Amino acid sequence: MADPAPLDPEVLEAGRLLFARPCQFVYAVATLDRLPPPGLPEVAMLGRSNVGKSSLINALTGRNDLARVSNTPGRTQQLNFFDLAGRLLLVDMPGYGHAEAPKSEIARWTALIRQYLRGRVPLKRLVLLVDARHGLKPIDHEQITELDRAAVACQIVLTKADKVRGGDRARLIADTEAGLKRHPSAFPQVLLTSSETGAGIPELRAMIAEFALPAA
Repeated sequence: MADPAPLDPEVLEAGRLLFARPCQFVYAVATLDRLPPPGLPEVAMLGRSNVGKSSLINALTGRNDLARVSNTPGRTQQLNFFDLAGRLLLVDMPGYGHAEAPKSEIARWTALIRQYLRGRVPLKRLVLLVDARHGLKPIDHEQITELDRAAVACQIVLTKADKVRGGDRARLIADTEAGLKRHPSAFPQVLLTSSETGAGIPELRAMIAEFALPAA
């Protein structure tokens, strides 16, 4: 597998500048009727419980406490919207898979995720996080199949790259990209990231910045 071409420095700089701007929590949505009116473009993040979603959001924004980090699966139980410099909304979605919560609550937020993904006009990209230590699991394929049906474009991002030995990373990326060939909604190349070391963070910032409104 050939390494992807490096991004243009100007593209990386645009991502850095966007995420250097203020980012703040603005909405917590538990039901679709509470969604904010369409306005700013949205980029949503989804993944299995404990995939490192909150840590990644904090790494992207350079904040240690923007998204609440927890070792308890199922801590995020609603759609949390973060306003990034008045140019973009980041959406932190509940995790799927194992969660320490009542079944009725899990069913509620699972339905909320599906409804949001199927009908949210401002949603420009879904970032689906996969734990690099485990790779794509059947439950991930199930979620990506939902995105195929909803025609929602998704970028697969491998998290916790620092937990994977360097020699295993190329094989991990190749196996993941091979597994995505059956999913029309998924971009063929994946990003490998680490919230601990910062690996892949500039590239992910640049990708998200593509959807932000122009600076005033």
